[in-house]
Amino acid sequence: MAAVNEPGAGGRALGVDLGERRIGLALSDPGGVIASPHSVLRRGRDRAGDHRAILAVARDEGVVAIVVGLPRSLSGGLGPAARAALAEIDELRASAGACMTVEACDERFTTVVAERALVEGGVRRQDRRAVVDKVAAAVMLQSWLDARRRAVP
Repeated sequence: MAAVNEPGAGGRALGVDLGERRIGLALSDPGGVIASPHSVLRRGRDRAGDHRAILAVARDEGVVAIVVGLPRSLSGGLGPAARAALAEIDELRASAGACMTVEACDERFTTVVAERALVEGGVRRQDRRAVVDKVAAAVMLQSWLDARRRAVP
């Protein structure tokens, strides 16, 4: 039997791209095959409020796994941004409780890929700024979903 956070287990995954000013969200289909951009949250005054907003979306959408982008350095190491993200992931995990798993996923190049896709799609620069975070979250979540499917025999 599949674990609750495995593709095909009947639960959705929420991709989270933590930025300094905005948080991009992406959502998988219930079967864990396709990731789609969902929304962008503006950072609030405190991280606890940001986490409540993320968890509210997760609950509303029936999410069982939250996948948070980890901004590793080009070499794969953990720089200051990655260490800050890991601390925030731990806080989000504690807030989520046992009903949802929260894990990190390498997000190197996701913003570059998202920006490139939007440019190729003819999205104007001003309009790209409003959506690039949720598209980057979708790129990261799709990578996670694909890796999970490859790992399941």
